[in-house]
Amino acid sequence: MAEQNFVDFVRICCRSGSGGGGAVHFYRDKLNAKGGPDGGDGGRGGHIILEGNRNVWTLLSLKFRKHVIAENGGNGGDKNAHGANGKDVVLQVPLGTVIKNAETNEVEAEITRHGEKKIITPGGRGGLGNYHFRNPVNQSPRYAQPGEAGLEEWKIIELKVLADVGLVGFPNAGKSTLLAAISAAKPKIADYPFTTLVPNLGIVSYRDNHSFVMADIPGIIEDAHLGKGLGIRFLRHIERNASLLFMVPADAENIAAQYHILLNELSNYNAELLDKPRLLAITKADLLDDELISLLEMELPKNISYVFISAVTGYGIDKLKDLIWEQISSSIRDQKAQPMEIEKQVLVVPVREFKPNRNSKPSTGHNEEGFSVLNEFDDSGFPDPDNFEHWETEEPEVSIEKPID
Repeated sequence: MAEQNFVDFVRICCRSGSGGGGAVHFYRDKLNAKGGPDGGDGGRGGHIILEGNRNVWTLLSLKFRKHVIAENGGNGGDKNAHGANGKDVVLQVPLGTVIKNAETNEVEAEITRHGEKKIITPGGRGGLGNYHFRNPVNQSPRYAQPGEAGLEEWKIIELKVLADVGLVGFPNAGKSTLLAAISAAKPKIADYPFTTLVPNLGIVSYRDNHSFVMADIPGIIEDAHLGKGLGIRFLRHIERNASLLFMVPADAENIAAQYHILLNELSNYNAELLDKPRLLAITKADLLDDELISLLEMELPKNISYVFISAVTGYGIDKLKDLIWEQISSSIRDQKAQPMEIEKQVLVVPVREFKPNRNSKPSTGHNEEGFSVLNEFDDSGFPDPDNFEHWETEEPEVSIEKPID
């Protein structure tokens, strides 16, 4: 994947559609000069929805789309005709996408499965027509409910790469070389630090037609959590990996010290990363003989499994695959047991306080021009019956005079 095509962070403005206004209308035909109320409800405004897609690997499609606007709902009509619902906007995103509120930085939703849908900005609800407000006391309501205003919010969409094992190490530790040697991925490889600037994914073949996904994360240096090197920009991709493979070159001055530095950087970023299963791979083992390997084994950390490998000669690669598979086999087994069909999902619309759309008027129908707009609502968005007399059209007082004798 080209570096300029990998986008894992975007900030977009989402504006959902406003709900349509309810209609004020009374039934009329050649046999009924004064029929009852039959004003229909307004349609809801369009939602803005994110949908997970296993065939999408980056947020490139949203990079140049700063404003996402959904369609407004249609107004209600006569004969209890419901207004048209606004068209939803569905954005395809890769698995591992996290949605945050741009103002509070609060995580609102996560997409982790293919076909999973989440409403990030709900559309406004449609207003009720005057048909809903009829009762024995008020048989001809001349008011309707306006549609609910849509929302306009800024969202932060981040991508956290999903992989079975993530490669963690200093620059030039041999991470990209290993990925290129055991998978079909072709990451950029050179003899200078920070060759890898974006995460790379590769599918590693294993015995009995099994496979697992390996992620090459850009190099980490000491004090990366303070902004040095590439900083913590790519550390979020490690959060989604099932296990971690720490890679330290055999020609390092102190292998154990480098390993603990990497652990410390992960701990400073997110202490929960230390709970993930991890392995230690000492790369460039082609530079060592059996005697040097025996001496280095005495200095390695005792609380982690390790293996000496060489991506150039293939030394230790099969043993490394076996150790990785032992750690992730249980999670892969659970994943294989899940059916391939996409389960039907019920989109959950976030609950919010009803706020009428002040910019649009409710539908009035073709035979009713004068009506009152409901501007007072209870918590559910429905009119409060105690205030009915406040919404009614005022009738002039009629005085009965004493007849003249």
